[in-house]
Amino acid sequence: MSAFRSLSATALRACARPLAVSRPAIRAATVTRSLGAIRTFTSDALPTPIFHLTETESMLAETVDRYSKDTILPKVRDMDEAEMMDPTVVSGLFENGLMGVEIPEEYGGAGMGFGEAVLAVEYLAKVDPSVSVMCDVHNTLVNTVFLKYGTEAIKKEFLPRLATSDVGSFCLSEPASGSDAFALQTKAKLSEDGSHYILNGSKSWITNAYEAGVFIVFANVAPEKGYKGITAFIVEKGQEGFEIAKKEKKLGIKASSTCQLTFDDVKVPKDRVLGEVGKGYKIAISILNEGRIGIAAQMIGLAQGAFDNAVDYVFNDRKQFGQSIGDFQGLQFQIAQARVEIEAARALVYNAVRVKQSTDALTAAGESNKGFVQEAAMAKLYASQVAQKVAGSAIEWMGGMGFVREGLAEKFWRDSKIGAIYEGTSNIQLQTIAKLLQKEYKR
Repeated sequence: MSAFRSLSATALRACARPLAVSRPAIRAATVTRSLGAIRTFTSDALPTPIFHLTETESMLAETVDRYSKDTILPKVRDMDEAEMMDPTVVSGLFENGLMGVEIPEEYGGAGMGFGEAVLAVEYLAKVDPSVSVMCDVHNTLVNTVFLKYGTEAIKKEFLPRLATSDVGSFCLSEPASGSDAFALQTKAKLSEDGSHYILNGSKSWITNAYEAGVFIVFANVAPEKGYKGITAFIVEKGQEGFEIAKKEKKLGIKASSTCQLTFDDVKVPKDRVLGEVGKGYKIAISILNEGRIGIAAQMIGLAQGAFDNAVDYVFNDRKQFGQSIGDFQGLQFQIAQARVEIEAARALVYNAVRVKQSTDALTAAGESNKGFVQEAAMAKLYASQVAQKVAGSAIEWMGGMGFVREGLAEKFWRDSKIGAIYEGTSNIQLQTIAKLLQKEYKR
C-alpha cells in the first residue's frame, strides 16, 4: 500500500493550514484587503511562515522527493531521447497515489487537498518536468472538473479509474483558439431523438493525450450564442470517430505527450456532460485558475532542480585556476541572486495555494471573497520567468558539461520554455493582473 493511501482520514483532514479552524471561526473571520490580496485572520490562529507545511504535506513532499530520485531519475534521459513516457513511470504514479491526490478515499483516491497536489507537482518537476506536468494536468484540471461538476453517477464511474488506472486529458485548445480559448470551433449537435450529442472538430496541443483513457472535451452546442454554448463532454479512448491525429515533436518536456485530436461524428451520451449545458466556459475559467498554480509549482520545481544540479557541480566538481569555481565571488553572487529569486517565486506560489484554500473555505461558509485569480496569475508569471532565467544560468555555470546531453542542465532549460506558453501565456497573465489593478485603482 502506498504511503499516501495508508494515511488516516483524521490526518488528512488536518492537512490545510488556513482551514484548521472551526466553521464558526471561519464565519467570524475578518477579511481584510492588503495589496489586493485577500487574507483571513482569526483570533485563535497565530501567523505561520508562508513555507510552513503541515505534517501531511511534509510527508508527501519527502516521499515524492525520494520516489522521484530513486525511480524516475534513472529513466529521465531515455524518456527525453525517446520522446515517450515510460509506462512503468505512469503506473508508478498511480501505485503511489499521485494521480488521485484530491480524490476522496471513498473513490479510491488519497483524500488529500490542493496543497498536497501542488507539492507533488513541484517535487516531481525537480527531477523531470515532463512527469510533473502529466501529474499536474491530471490532478488540478481533470480530477477537479469531475469532483466539482460530475454527477454522483459520473463520480462513481470515473473517479476510481482516474485515481488508479486511467490518465486524464483536458481538451480545450484548438488550431484557431489558443489564448482566445472561447473561439473554439468544435461543435456538438444533439441527436434527433435527444439521447446523445454528436461531436465534430479538432483539438491541438493536448497534454497527456497519448496516454489518456479519459478526455474532457469542450465543444459548442449553440455557436450562435458564442461562448455561452460551450459545454464540457466526457469522451473515452477508443470511441468510434475519435482519433489521435498527430503526436507533436517538441523543444522541451518531450516525454510528455502533446497531440492533435480529431472528432468525426463522435457520439457522446447525454449523461456524459460535465456541469450544465452551455456552462462549459465557466468550468474552463475556474479550473484554469487552479491549473495556473499547478504550472507555477512545476516551474519552481524545475528551477530548484536546475539550481541543485548546477550548484552541486560548481562547488564540488568544476575547478579552474586551482580552485572550485564556486569559490569565485562573481559566481557566488549569481548563485545567491538565483536562490533569492527561486524563493521569491516559491513564496508567490505557496501564497496562491493558501489564498485558494482560504477562498474555498470562505465560499463554503457563505462568505464573500475576491478569489485567487490575481495570486494565481502572479505566481504563474513570475515562476515561469525565474525558471527560464535560472535554468539558462545553470548551463553557463556548468560550462561545457551544462551544454551536452550527458547531464540534465540543458534539458531543464528546454523544459523551462513552455512555462511562458501553456495554461495562459505570460502576456495573458500580465493582462489579467493589469485588469484587476485597473479595477482596483480606477476612479
